[in-house]
Amino acid sequence: MGRLAGALWQTIGKGAYYPLKTGARDIDHKISACYAFGMSNTLTRQDLANAVHNQLGLSRNESSDLVEAVLEEMASCFEQGEQVKISSFGTFTVSQKTERIGRNPKSGEEAVITPRRVLTFRPSSQMRGRVNKSG
Repeated sequence: MGRLAGALWQTIGKGAYYPLKTGARDIDHKISACYAFGMSNTLTRQDLANAVHNQLGLSRNESSDLVEAVLEEMASCFEQGEQVKISSFGTFTVSQKTERIGRNPKSGEEAVITPRRVLTFRPSSQMRGRVNKSG
């Protein structure tokens, strides 16, 4: 069992395991359900917890705890520089940017941009197809 699955198992507990994989047909139904529940253009933690509550029948507290555990596990992976890959969704990757010289577009003045780590997301081909199909 992977780290994320282990975290989910600990969060849900009670000897029950709720698989999070669904078919494409189910996902289409869930996405259209976002608008039925009055969700805005921004998907929030609460929206995710409500979706888990409605789809899996967990209590609202358990649903909220599950969403928090998933997001916390992802954040922990990012802090350690690990990649997070979600099948049929995409891959989150932490990259290291080196120091470079930039330019203030307003004044034209040069400035040093310090080295930093950045988080990038690369959607899977299935996700790109769905986004382009719906647009």
